[in-house]
Amino acid sequence: MNPAEVAQQALPLASSDLSVFGLFLQAHWLVKAVMLGLFAASIWVWAIVVDKTILFARTRRAMDNFENAFWSGQSLEELYKTLSARESQSMAALFVAAMREWKRSFESQSRSFAGLQMRIDRVMNVTISRETERLERRLLVLATVGSAGPFIGLFGTVWGIMTSFQSIAASKNTSLAVVAPGIAEALFATAIGLIAAIPATIFYNKFAAEVN
Repeated sequence: MNPAEVAQQALPLASSDLSVFGLFLQAHWLVKAVMLGLFAASIWVWAIVVDKTILFARTRRAMDNFENAFWSGQSLEELYKTLSARESQSMAALFVAAMREWKRSFESQSRSFAGLQMRIDRVMNVTISRETERLERRLLVLATVGSAGPFIGLFGTVWGIMTSFQSIAASKNTSLAVVAPGIAEALFATAIGLIAAIPATIFYNKFAAEVN
């Protein structure tokens, strides 16, 4: 057996590990960077999902508690004193903002009621914007990963296919054993991109609908 045949047989054996860990170790450094970046983005996505799930559950519970207190027959003045004594969010924050503006107009010496409804609407709109911003915080990350993840994975795919063609050119062998590692790297990078992008897109749409 001449040296060229030995080299051609050795190349597939050196790249025969097609496990997930093996594909990562055999990948080009650029493909490794893509994989690590997508993996980190996937972890970040799930961290945001857990955080938002807890936050939205807490917000819904606070809204239910406020509605029960509001319709319980309790004096609005007593409810305002109770809620204004602590940090309020969601519907309670709207109520406190509206009541504060009402009391400011009522308790002033001039008792200016002109444009009171407009002022109350304005402070409530400001509060709504602030609460919406609080609930939407970091949702842009989900939207970005959901839209960019597949393209970043596609970049790793293109690079893996280039590696396959380079292996064919170097070994002068068109067997599947030569091109399989590069193709596997390409598909692995694509899979990681989809793993990061699909949950990000699903949960972004879900959370955005809940915020609305």
